[in-house]
Amino acid sequence: MSAVCEKTDPLQGVFGGLPGAKFDDIVELWHGHRTPIIICALVVLVVIRIYIHKLEEAEPLRALPKQFEKRIEPLSANKLPSAVNSEKPVAKPNGPRRIKGGITKKPATEETKEYDKSRPIKMMVFFSSVTTKTEKIAQQYLSTLEKSVGQLSRGTERQFLKPELHDLAEIDFEDFFVSPAKTVEDAHLFYLFLIPSYNIDTINDTLLQHLEETHHDFRIDTAPLATLLGYSVFGFGDKEGWPDEADGYCFQAKELDRWMSKLTGRKRAYPVGMGDMKSDHAERFDEWSSGVQEVIAHVASSGTLGEGAPGSGDAMESDAEDVAEDDDGEVLIGEDISGDDRESSRPLDDVEDLGRMLRTSDGKGTANGKKAPLAVDFTSYGASSAKKRTPTAPVIKEMVAKNSPTYAALTKQGYSIVGSHSGVKICRWTKSALRGRGSCYKYSLYGINSHQCMETTPSLSCSNKCVFCWRHGTNPVGTTWRWVVDPPEMIFEGVKENHYKKIKMMRGVPGVRAERYAEALKIRHCALSLVGEPIFYPHINEFLAMLHAERISSFLVCNAQHPDQLAALKAVTQLYVSIDASNKDSLRKIDRPLHRDFWERFQRCLDILREKRFRHRTVFRLTLVKGFNVEDEAEGYAQLVERGLPCFVEVKGVTYCGTSTSSNAGLSMSNVPFYWEVCEFVKALEGRLKAKGLKYGIAAEHAHSCCILLASERFLVNGKWHTHIDYKRFFELLEERGADGDWTPEDYMGEPTPEWALWGNGGFDPRDDRVDRKGRKIENIVVREAPPPDSW
Repeated sequence: MSAVCEKTDPLQGVFGGLPGAKFDDIVELWHGHRTPIIICALVVLVVIRIYIHKLEEAEPLRALPKQFEKRIEPLSANKLPSAVNSEKPVAKPNGPRRIKGGITKKPATEETKEYDKSRPIKMMVFFSSVTTKTEKIAQQYLSTLEKSVGQLSRGTERQFLKPELHDLAEIDFEDFFVSPAKTVEDAHLFYLFLIPSYNIDTINDTLLQHLEETHHDFRIDTAPLATLLGYSVFGFGDKEGWPDEADGYCFQAKELDRWMSKLTGRKRAYPVGMGDMKSDHAERFDEWSSGVQEVIAHVASSGTLGEGAPGSGDAMESDAEDVAEDDDGEVLIGEDISGDDRESSRPLDDVEDLGRMLRTSDGKGTANGKKAPLAVDFTSYGASSAKKRTPTAPVIKEMVAKNSPTYAALTKQGYSIVGSHSGVKICRWTKSALRGRGSCYKYSLYGINSHQCMETTPSLSCSNKCVFCWRHGTNPVGTTWRWVVDPPEMIFEGVKENHYKKIKMMRGVPGVRAERYAEALKIRHCALSLVGEPIFYPHINEFLAMLHAERISSFLVCNAQHPDQLAALKAVTQLYVSIDASNKDSLRKIDRPLHRDFWERFQRCLDILREKRFRHRTVFRLTLVKGFNVEDEAEGYAQLVERGLPCFVEVKGVTYCGTSTSSNAGLSMSNVPFYWEVCEFVKALEGRLKAKGLKYGIAAEHAHSCCILLASERFLVNGKWHTHIDYKRFFELLEERGADGDWTPEDYMGEPTPEWALWGNGGFDPRDDRVDRKGRKIENIVVREAPPPDSW
């Protein structure tokens, strides 16, 4: 049995060569001595590694250069260590260092060293203005600065250049607020701002948005305007509508000061001045300007704004205690913190740190019961700026709230405000037609019964601030819709109700004709041209559909500043586009648009009108303002007509409204052209159009309104002009083919234009009587030729 086992044991052959060695003995030997064997092997390996390491040459440290090593100074014999310093310092973590909030302020000597007194100094005054009041104050202030330049030069022995005045609506912000303005003289610059605050969209909003974007743009330096000598802001407000700063008094001036503080690196030279336009603005402005002049003299002589208290120049207001102590959990450069705070505020440098914090969490969601580190605004200065505000949800406001000054101003002018952004007002031509004293030019040119016309708008907000606007500059303005949106059904019912109320108020007026009063109680036409920008209303197509459903024709006027809304517009009886200038500079001067790309928008609207010319009756409305857009601009207008190819070109002289707003804008009766001047312009325009091969001719006129109509020869049939509209046929086409149906303006072209309305006949309705201010009949006399110079 044992022999068989020996033969079948495979291990015996393997270990049979070892004399006296058995497999079982080897295994037993290993189990008995494996621990010392392993330890000896490890010791041998460690000794070998140390020996090899000693033979290698020491390489310099690559992570940190030599100069960052701490230099150890020998302890002098007469200086003994104190008990305070005997404590062992707290060890700092070895991981990547955290970027600490705040900046290291330059010593005053360094700032003075960089200041080059050989360079001249230039002050730049920036202003914005809607009603031109601030513009006049800015111009007067510029004159004062120019006179004081000589005194500053003598007092500081520095060269001062002539100050510059800039309208914020006419400059490119990138030239002044991304980096300081470039001057030929390479001058030191000092910025001054005169800013009124508005609760409507103005150029102020565009500027503030630009400054905010510049501040947060990672491609731009933290303080791109830090090379300015300084800046200061004065704000104009109205305490009647906004009693204090909490309610919005001078809020845009304060906001501008905040962003300028960030962009200049805390170069606020003088506190924000604020003045009430209805009481003490002149006194407050004098105090501010005197203080600014003293600061400029100091800066010119020393090159710095001087020493400031803690928090001086910061963007946000805070107490001195807040500046010194409140760091909102952030570690300031050179500041000592306790070991516990150091541990709690240590950043998450790696994912491993997160795991370590989770392991040590006390179960309350934060490590060691401490708050997690807060995010750092790397573009803010000082501890005070670290105070965080809880973000609040944006509140959508009403465009014209009932308790707002805008509401009070518009209702005083005779408007009925419907909802929060719509309005209706009875036209003077409606009153005149009710009494048989003449109708609007639309009756002569297009056949609209003035006493059956409702003048309204679903949007009181406009994107322009035209110099000839009748609305006293009190209507809201804006570039985007940012208000509550009223439903079109409410607007439609509201404007009808208020229009009928105003018509019924006329029934007791002497001279009102009974038959016309009865007709006036049934609206047949709607002029969407009261004020503002009708296509700005988001539901304009729905509103138009409601008008058409009750067989009310629509005459919609836009200012060529909203091309997207214009392109989306559906069926409309007649579409107007106001063309107030023939070139970019004139348009900026007359319309004062809010959009910075106003000219590009204007041109896009003309292109859209060209595409719509076979679906809508399109009209260019040219408002002539003498001294602005009449002289030598016929060629420019002809080019615009060639681009848009409208069905009609309506040329009208401006009507002077006689308000203080217009006078501030530079308008007076001298800017109202005579009718013969309008006639000469239209003849010149017709000649330019024919020279370009465009088939337009003078079709009709309404001399009483200083209005003349140029029409495309598409509406010249058998030698007769057909400028009137067949309203019945328009609604039939709309019902048969829908708002997107395929039809042309010629399909609802009316009967031939009446003889009395044609060019050369004056255009006054023969059924009515023209009277003077005292109700006496007067003869219709039309002067189409320039009077001889002797008669002037």
